[in-house]
Amino acid sequence: MASLVKTNKIANTGGGATEITIPTDGLWPNTTIATDAIGVANLSATGTASAATYLRGDNSWAVVAGDIEGVTAGTGLSGGGTSGTVSVALDTANANTWTAGQRGEITALTSATTITPDFADSNHFSVTLAHNATFANPSNLTAGQTGSIFITQDGTGSRTGSWGSYWDFAAGTAPTLTTTAAAVDRIDYVVRSTTSIHAVATLALS
Repeated sequence: MASLVKTNKIANTGGGATEITIPTDGLWPNTTIATDAIGVANLSATGTASAATYLRGDNSWAVVAGDIEGVTAGTGLSGGGTSGTVSVALDTANANTWTAGQRGEITALTSATTITPDFADSNHFSVTLAHNATFANPSNLTAGQTGSIFITQDGTGSRTGSWGSYWDFAAGTAPTLTTTAAAVDRIDYVVRSTTSIHAVATLALS
């Protein structure tokens, strides 16, 4: 049978002065553990601790699962889900009401003797002409796309512009660009089909 020893003091008999006093009520007083005194290495848990794991209640390190609480699509949105890669997209099959201004960027084109806009890049484009340029048939045409092209003459001016076969101007006549140095013209367009762009020129804006 094991012996039970009752005492209110444990003393170091090896010659040192350290001793531990047990409170009479059996409760240890509050003590302060130094900052960073206990780290991951001091924990006795199964698994591997890393930036991708967390400590579970059963004292094991586990990887965060891919599931999420859930994403629910709201008005004007489609998609959602509770696991894997979840995406929520604008519901373009229905009318949507915007409560703030919407805008598209103006994508800069590089001056060259042939300029080919990529209509998948933007709706609006700008270019400062340093060449006599041909605006070729754009790539990635989709019926219904609209936008503008801002054409600025460089400091020399006298730059001319011609247009690919998909560009359709009123009366079948392409505009003559303003050739004054630093002049600005604008071409507004609507894509009618993959081979037809209805365009209108507004000249000498500045």
